[in-house]
Amino acid sequence: MMAWRKGLLFLACLLPLASLALQLITGDLGPDPAKRLILFTGGWSLNFLLLTLMISPLRVWLRRPSLIRYRRMLGLFCFFYATLHALCVGTYLLGWEWSIFREELQERPYMLVGFFAWLTLLPLAATSNRFSVRHLGRRWLILHRLVYGTLVLALVHLFWLVRSDLAEAVLYGLAGSALLLWRLRRSRFFVRFGCNLANK
Repeated sequence: MMAWRKGLLFLACLLPLASLALQLITGDLGPDPAKRLILFTGGWSLNFLLLTLMISPLRVWLRRPSLIRYRRMLGLFCFFYATLHALCVGTYLLGWEWSIFREELQERPYMLVGFFAWLTLLPLAATSNRFSVRHLGRRWLILHRLVYGTLVLALVHLFWLVRSDLAEAVLYGLAGSALLLWRLRRSRFFVRFGCNLANK
């Protein structure tokens, strides 16, 4: 039962890539294909980041602990699309030239924030296997809370690069803020702080 559900989820996660491939084949990427590739892959990396972080609150609200089994796949697809995004930026915007990177960084400092966001995903993807979970123990949980830092960096990156239409960025910001607040309320610090206030 679980295997076929994971299989369906895997195929669903590939749909954005299939859509992008179809647009490439048909030449339906608009007047600026490079920009379309960069925005498309960046948008889906953020979508998968939010979906990954939604698993924990959903398993609590729906009382479905088994949902946790899907989080790793969603997280890895987040890294996959984020890596595609970075490759598109490096290929079409920077041309893999260090001099161009320095010039672009001066004009678009939000690129550095996006790069740091991708860097934070790197150790999470590398330690998403069962071997790392067993051998890192509690340190694995602490390491993977870094994903909330990734979310903050990704949102800063998004808001910084948006120039006119803020509607989509605001929606992402609201969704991300809700997930961050949920995590904060579940944290030990918040629980202890609330207990201390209640006892006063």
